[in-house]
Amino acid sequence: MQILTPHVYWAQRHGEIYLRVELSDAKNIDISLQENNTLQFRGQGHGAKGDNEYVFSLEFLEPVRPEIKHKSTQRQVDIKIKKQEVRWWDRLTLQEKKPLFLAPDFDRWLDESDAEMELQAKEEEKINRISVESRVRKDPFLGLKRGYLFMYNLVQFLGFSWIFVNMTVRLFILGQDSFYDTFHTTADMMYFCQMMAVLEVINPLLGLVKTGFFPAMIQVAGRNVILFVIFGCLEDMQNKAVVFFVFYLWSTIEIFRYPFYMLACIGNEWKLLTWLRYSIWIPLYPLGVVAEAVAVIQSLPIFDETRLFSLPLPAVLGHSLSFSYTLQVYLVLMFLGEASANTRNTLVSDSSSLSAKTTKYNHITTAGNDNIKGYFLITFRLLAGLFFMVCCCLFLKNLQLFYLP
Repeated sequence: MQILTPHVYWAQRHGEIYLRVELSDAKNIDISLQENNTLQFRGQGHGAKGDNEYVFSLEFLEPVRPEIKHKSTQRQVDIKIKKQEVRWWDRLTLQEKKPLFLAPDFDRWLDESDAEMELQAKEEEKINRISVESRVRKDPFLGLKRGYLFMYNLVQFLGFSWIFVNMTVRLFILGQDSFYDTFHTTADMMYFCQMMAVLEVINPLLGLVKTGFFPAMIQVAGRNVILFVIFGCLEDMQNKAVVFFVFYLWSTIEIFRYPFYMLACIGNEWKLLTWLRYSIWIPLYPLGVVAEAVAVIQSLPIFDETRLFSLPLPAVLGHSLSFSYTLQVYLVLMFLGEASANTRNTLVSDSSSLSAKTTKYNHITTAGNDNIKGYFLITFRLLAGLFFMVCCCLFLKNLQLFYLP
């Protein structure tokens, strides 16, 4: 039986050998390196003599590594072999007379000087990359910062989870009676969590997080006014049902927000948690604003009656300025601030995803469609949140839980 050999084209670099076997639609390929530094090739395919089995062997000039990589395409078989030593070979085979089926691959061919220039360019690129990486200042306290942020978010998550579970269990056991003693059962933990939340204002100042200072300060200050001033200083407010709704809405939001930040600290993401973190606040934040506003409104006559925190005025102007006027101004600012914050967060979260899609696909039509879908989604979410808030308010009104004295 006649042994058929395919046409083989070769080229080299200082550290590698490239072989191109002219065998289309090759299959049953068997490539091995013998102990005498000889490459053995066997494969079925369409070559110079038609569709047959083709075989060849090459004894290399110098030792090569046993790891051989090959890739078969519809037109050819590409083989890549690494030299044992990085140096330029005078020829490919040990025998001076090259085989008849072997020829230079001029598509990849470089002479020694060109190959040295290519090798030098790669070395310079590697040196430049190492130099750039060395110039980038690495934060020696990065691990410590991540550990601190992870532990902070973990503590806050556990605290708000305790509040949420405690209130939920008491709601199922006691029913509506649990509304009126919420402050006395969960206030200590809520005090702790909200005092810890002051760190969220300090962290941006220290450069630990990229969150803006003013948004964090507004949120923390707003909650602390409700907790420490409205609920903490007025005993008459501590037995009202509105305390339950304020605490329950706060804890529901935070049991999704803090785990999201925990995973972000360690570079992980849970898609379901991410979706919940950026979606559940849409109905809950407006409800939280309503609950906080009800708490402020219910406290106004109490401040007028007790004259607590009243501002003394000269005798010409009157006796004192009631703190309730300050709370009325605060009430207006609270609605404006929360509305603008919610709109901004919705636009940022949805536009960021749209910009990522636009960057990935880089197509004008697709980007336009994505923007239309994004604005539709924003509108739908806002309307759904408003509808949910109205339904809950009507339900609470029927229960007469938001009775304003």
